[in-house]
This record gives sequence, structure tokens and C-alpha cells, in this order.
Amino acid sequence: MERIKYLMMLAGLGFLGACGGGGGGGGMTIPATAVVTSKASGMVADKQGVPIAGVTISVFHHNNNTTVTTTTDANGVYAVAGLDTGNYTDGASSDYEIYAEKAGFGFYPSVGDAAGTITKFDFNGLYRTVARFNPVPSRDVPNTSFTAYRPGDKVANLPRTGQTTSYASGDDFSVQKGVAWPGQRFTDNANGSVTDQLTGLVWLKNAGCYNPADWATALASANQLASGACGLTDGSTAGQWRMPNANELESLVDVSRANPAISSGHPFTNVNVTEAYWTSTTYMALKANAMAIRFSDGRWINGSASASSTPLLDAGVAGFDNNKTTSANVLWAVKSGAGGVIQTLATGVYSGQGGGSFGARDDASLQLGAPATYPRFIDKGDGTVADTMTGLTWLKQADCIKQTWSSAIATVNGLASGQCGLTDGSSAGQWRMPNRNEMLSLSDRAPTFPQASYLNGQYQASTAVTGPVIFKNFIVFDYYWTSTTDAADTTQAWAVYSCDFGVYNNLKTSTRYALAVR
Repeated sequence: MERIKYLMMLAGLGFLGACGGGGGGGGMTIPATAVVTSKASGMVADKQGVPIAGVTISVFHHNNNTTVTTTTDANGVYAVAGLDTGNYTDGASSDYEIYAEKAGFGFYPSVGDAAGTITKFDFNGLYRTVARFNPVPSRDVPNTSFTAYRPGDKVANLPRTGQTTSYASGDDFSVQKGVAWPGQRFTDNANGSVTDQLTGLVWLKNAGCYNPADWATALASANQLASGACGLTDGSTAGQWRMPNANELESLVDVSRANPAISSGHPFTNVNVTEAYWTSTTYMALKANAMAIRFSDGRWINGSASASSTPLLDAGVAGFDNNKTTSANVLWAVKSGAGGVIQTLATGVYSGQGGGSFGARDDASLQLGAPATYPRFIDKGDGTVADTMTGLTWLKQADCIKQTWSSAIATVNGLASGQCGLTDGSSAGQWRMPNRNEMLSLSDRAPTFPQASYLNGQYQASTAVTGPVIFKNFIVFDYYWTSTTDAADTTQAWAVYSCDFGVYNNLKTSTRYALAVR
């Protein structure tokens, strides 16, 4: 192995500015103790363990908003020395974030030292997945490494939606994309809990144990749940149960069923179909709300019917609301179990710089599920975008197809190179309209403004800060079709609203946008 070349930081890093995200700092502070330095090192390799050379490793010093970079050598190895480990006169500790970048790859970090954590971090609105040391210890921190993902690689598998009937050629059931569900999906543990063999999650069997309540009350109730309550005899203690995040609760939805939208033969009792169920996922664009799902049909709730007179801008429905304080929804508690066939994706919310937690053990504080690579999406330069989280390839031009549901499916089925900005050599029949799970998988719930804007390369609520465009012209305030029909009313199909990435029922005769995937 070649000799590792160390990159030394300048002594000027001893004079540090106040924290300010990716922006400038305030007054300078001086280390309270003599400067002791540390070295971070590691390697970058692909999923097969092949080293990746020429990867840019950036070490961001959060205290003074400076970045030092180096690149991996022929063996995929890097090292950065001179990391200031001191504490400062303002009480701040030395805080570093390390991330990797190279065109054509997505990256996910690992840390080999207990001082390090893996988290998202806000760089002027660009959410990077980083290895964070806060504080960096007064010793070297080896094995801060990265796995490199190429187009076609994936972190997690998506499951099927449960659709059992085809309503058009090329729709959800006719192509049946995703991991098949276990033959017996739910196991009654005979102790008041039920294990979902698909996800490995363990759910409270009595889905109606809790009366409707505001979000904070329901969150606290989930955290306090223990054996002896709600029919539990599992020996669980307070702090093991939690309120599910949006992706966890969504994983229970069987789109082939209604009243409730849960798989036939499920062992749950008292599933509430007249109230919505809370999730622990705050809607970051309107932090007074938390996402909710109703199980009469699997529709998401974000807003009340009276919030707007324009249906296109209003995800609300009469009798339902998701304001954390003024609305009352029910709780379906969950806890982690053994691994399932698939792992649900993390929602993207987080509690660190640029994020926020709004209650003990909420989604942002726990960040459960398969986390996102950075960068997650790779522009292949041929009109397509590769997602390194799911392995899917998407049509980059997001405003090319706007039709009724059946027409949009037919158009996507016939999509080929030369259309919609494609130069990928694809032929008719290779593309499909995404199903409900695939369309939802595009979501990152961290932005505090419309998610479609983020996919368009807007990194802050103002348009002043922009970055690499993921999709071209993702329409911000409109619906995008999925290929999944609403079992409660088969004249309707599920569509994702581009602003909040909730799932809402739309008449198939409506004219909506459609993405294509393969």
C-alpha cells in the first residue's frame, strides 16, 4: 500500500468563529486550553470492497465554517491531520463533519471510533450525510470510512404495495414491482404484540387502546407504554415503545384493502377507521403539523378541509386534521424487532444542524430506518437520474407527462429514448409509472419548504441558494400519479402531492403529472 499522505491544517484554525451552519460566523473565540490535534483517516471502497481512488474528502470545521479537503489515493485511503481538539472560551467544543464526493457515486459513512456519529447536516440548505465528531477526541480517529454506491446499487429494497387487481396494462399489479410479502405477514406473539415479518417491526395488537389526543399527549403515551397496559404481557418497559414515523406507519397499508386498509387475516384488534393515526414525523414546512394516515383507505392527512378553498392546494379532508395542538388523532404504538425482509427508509427528518426534534423520541431524534446516501441521486447525463438508495432509475424531466391516469400509464409504457429529454437508448416497454411505494421513496422530509423545490435544486426557502438540480422542472404545487388504484374507490388512484409528498386519492379522470421509472 502506498504511503498515506497527510494533509495538515493551518495553525490559524486555532482562532475560531461562532457556529452558523454553512454561513459566516460572529466574533472570534480562543481555545480555552493548549491546542491538541487529532488525525482522521479511513478508506473509500465500493459495495464489493474495491477501493475508489480520487474521492474528495472534505473536513468541515463547524466552529469557524472552514473546510479542508484531500483525496483518496490508489488504495482508496485518506488521512487528515491537525484537527483541533480544544474547547473554546464560549464553551463550544471542537466540531467537525466529514463527507465524501466524486462524480458518479453516492456515499455513506461509517465510523470506527465511539466519538463519531453518522447524521445529516445542513450546509446552507444542502443536506449532506456526514461522519460527525463533536467533540473530536484528543486521539487519532481511524476507520472513518465511506461505502461508494454506483448507479444501480442500492441501500434498501422497496416492498410491493399489496395491490391484487390490475386496472390497466402497466399498472401496479400488472408489473408487481418490489419485494414480495411473506406468505404469513403478521405473527400474533400472544402477548399483546404483533410482529410484521415484512419489516421486522413489532406493533401493539390493540390498535384502539388509546383515545384520540393531541400529538404531544400521544407521543408521551407511546413513550410510557409498558407491559401491563393495553393488553401487553411481553415484559416491555417504558421507553421501548414509540410513536411510528411516517414510513413505518405507511408500511402497514395494504392498498388492496379498505375499512381497514390492512391485509386480510391480520391479527390486530380495534383498528380505528374513523380517526387518523399520528406519526412522529413533523411536517417541516409547517412545524405545527405532524403527518397522519387514516386506515379507512390509507390516505395521508396534512391540513384540514377548511384550510383552503382550492382543492389543489389543500391536502385536507372533512373531519380530519393534523395540527399537533388543535387536532385529536389516535396512536398505534410500535417498537423495533428482529430484522424483516425489508428495512423501511428513514424519512429524512433529523435533529441536528438545520433540523429539529419536537418531542422526546420523535422521528427526528431517533432517525430510524435505512438512511440516505450523499449525494443520493446521480445524474447520468442521458435524461435519467439514478437513486442510490433504492437502485431505481428515474426520468429526469419531471414536467413532460401530464394526462389522465390511464393515458399517463400508456404514455409511460411507450416512453423511449428521444422523448422527454432521453438519450439513454431505452425502448418502449422498459419504463413504467411508479407504484405508491416507489413514488413515496423519492421523499426527503428535511426541507422546510416544498420538497419539489428541493428536487429542483433550491436549497433554501428563498431562491438565493441553489445547487445541483436533481429533477428538471418538478412541478411544486401539483399531484404526481402512482400506478396504484384506491381500493376504496377504484375510479380513483393514489397520487403524491409534490409539496409535502403525502399520498392522496385523485379521480383517474383528473389530469395530473407522471414520472417514469425503471
